[in-house]
Amino acid sequence: MRKNISNLREESLNYHSQFPSGKIQISPTKKYSSQRDLSLAYSPGVAEPCKEIARSSTEVYKYTSKGNLVAVITNGSAVLGLGDIGALASKPVMEGKALLFKIFSGIDVFDIEIDESDPEKFIETVKAIAPTFGGINLEDIKAPEAFEIERRLKKELNIPVMHDDQHGTAIISGAALLNAITYVGKKIHEIKMIVNGAGAAAISCARTYKQLGVKSENILMFDSKGLLHTSREDLNKEKKEFAVNIYPIKKLEQAINNADVFIGLSIGGILTPNMLKSMAKDPIVFAMANPDPEIDYNLAIKVRPDVIIATGRSDYPNQVNNVLGFPYIFRGALDVHANVINDEMKLAAVHAIASLAKEPVPEQVNIVYNKKNLSFGKEYIIPKPFDNRLIIRVAPAVAKAAMDSGVAKNPILDWRIYQEKLLDRMGYESKMLRMIQNRARTNPKKVVFCNGEEYDVLKSVQILHEEGIISTSIVLGNEDRIKRLIHENNLDIELEIIDPEKNIKEVENFAKILWKRRNRKGLTLYDSKIRMRTNDHFGAMMVDQGKADAVITGYSRSFSLSLRPMLEVIGRDDSVYKTAGMMILLTKRGPLFLADTAVIQDPTSEELARIAIMASHVVKSFDIEPRIAMLSFQNFSSNSKTSSKVSKTVAFLHKKYPNLIVDGEVQPDFALNEFLLSRKFPFSKLVKKRANIFIFPNLESGNLTYKFIRGLGDVQTIGPIMLGMRKPAHVMQMQSSIEEIINLATLAVIDAQIRKS
Repeated sequence: MRKNISNLREESLNYHSQFPSGKIQISPTKKYSSQRDLSLAYSPGVAEPCKEIARSSTEVYKYTSKGNLVAVITNGSAVLGLGDIGALASKPVMEGKALLFKIFSGIDVFDIEIDESDPEKFIETVKAIAPTFGGINLEDIKAPEAFEIERRLKKELNIPVMHDDQHGTAIISGAALLNAITYVGKKIHEIKMIVNGAGAAAISCARTYKQLGVKSENILMFDSKGLLHTSREDLNKEKKEFAVNIYPIKKLEQAINNADVFIGLSIGGILTPNMLKSMAKDPIVFAMANPDPEIDYNLAIKVRPDVIIATGRSDYPNQVNNVLGFPYIFRGALDVHANVINDEMKLAAVHAIASLAKEPVPEQVNIVYNKKNLSFGKEYIIPKPFDNRLIIRVAPAVAKAAMDSGVAKNPILDWRIYQEKLLDRMGYESKMLRMIQNRARTNPKKVVFCNGEEYDVLKSVQILHEEGIISTSIVLGNEDRIKRLIHENNLDIELEIIDPEKNIKEVENFAKILWKRRNRKGLTLYDSKIRMRTNDHFGAMMVDQGKADAVITGYSRSFSLSLRPMLEVIGRDDSVYKTAGMMILLTKRGPLFLADTAVIQDPTSEELARIAIMASHVVKSFDIEPRIAMLSFQNFSSNSKTSSKVSKTVAFLHKKYPNLIVDGEVQPDFALNEFLLSRKFPFSKLVKKRANIFIFPNLESGNLTYKFIRGLGDVQTIGPIMLGMRKPAHVMQMQSSIEEIINLATLAVIDAQIRKS
């Protein structure tokens, strides 16, 4: 479903304007609760680091945030897709770039919008504020001014400066080019290349390809006026670098004949099927115009099955995405206090990215992209953005290149410790959510929502459709009320509305099925018909009978009342004695899994063990190693009924599953604090292992803990995920937010994917 433009506009404006406005903020990194804290943070204590920096300027990296602070700077003269909109209007884009820096590499950013079109004045302004930062990312500055601005700033400043519009695309596509050429068995110095587009990105790409081995005489570059030719008098200095002196080629159609590679940084649709047909055997096409590539991916592989094609789009293989590069390039440069990002560092990034695509792909990446065995080939010549290995491959490669080329002022001494620090910088709380959403999109499912007469549910369905997470949505309820809600709230939504009260034939069929199953448990056919007229029973039976892949309910009623129809109709899996509920908390230390938070009031020792095993299976499905803390109000002291029960559970798990990382009875603060645990209880299996699954001794403790955390609002939650159900059926918390509904529905889609794989 294509997004309605007016609706997208409204949502985007609301997204950016909701309190607090914008997408980034400044957060303190030190304590500030007491007067003493404040006296250290500011006057008089702050004078001491100031004096140290005055004595030695390099101490600024020790005592301030300079070493982890990048400026994203623009004048708004060439904003992608918008053109010259000016400095002020470009601020949302720069904040977005700041967000990407933070979540992918842990780098903090100040976005700086300079209202200045004169290159000389722009350069002077940047130079004046440069002492604040450890690096500068130039963004959305039009060519040819961008070339001179970057050249001057690199020369006159002693911190890393990079214009990502130029070099980001060059680095990522350079890695893709190396791998594509390797795959088809051609030699880089022999290939014939066509570059369509001659802006900053195209010039930088061509320069990078030359450094990788493409010969200058084998590159033909076109701008909007045609081939860059030595006879043209309208070429700037950068374009003259790629001007050729050949005749009679003037048009793209002529030049592309028998070409090995087409690089598109221009406009959508300019590469025709006939042009593609005329290219050499095993053609390589990088159609990087956004949002519409120079040729459609599906059309290209239909016209030339032997083509290797990359685009800038995430819905096709081989996405040339700058986020594969800039967060990690700056990360490596900052960490060694490099005074420049030089060609050696950029080429190191190219080779690191290219090399990573040839390595065996972790199961986590396969899971995210719903691939059985993703491996180096035509549809995988560059890594995926959700590959966690990027930060520990690219950043160290860049850092080492800086050291080897003599531009690093703070060389790394222990690479193993450095890699551990890199992983600790990752934004785990949002990364997990992005990964599960991306995984759901690879194979969207048909989901039925029982609470169709609620605005939050309908809005969630709209977003899930727009994001490609569900293929078909069915909402249950009164059709007139649902349509009125849609109209009153201007929702742009595609769905199927079913009112069980009016769907007499289906109610009759479903009632007979339920009656046959439960007639020996006191259920009459009449009672079955009454129940099947309710949304929850009807929705559950749709999944039971294969008319939908998953069911979501719980918005309007208590959890227990909503769960009962799911258990009556769908029931538990044959291998499960009782179902349970598990919550996921997305935290800075990674996802934490809490169970049971929903179903079993006072589980026995055996039931606790089953809950732990069921939870571990779900965690493994995300390619995360389960590390289970069996919680109690005492640490390794079974002198109460509760702690004794937990102790018995742990003993059973240790004997039955000796390789499972599980221990207890342990208090939550010890399970969360590796230092405390290792100091007091060095014998524990959780020492040096961060617990990620927390099994509560009873429902009260689990539910209260989860509700308390949810109430604080500082941690994003997903769930509860129903453990042990025969088919995908999930019950949300009553009055869940739109975000919570979307998250639970996304997991329901993944649940359905796993069961059908």
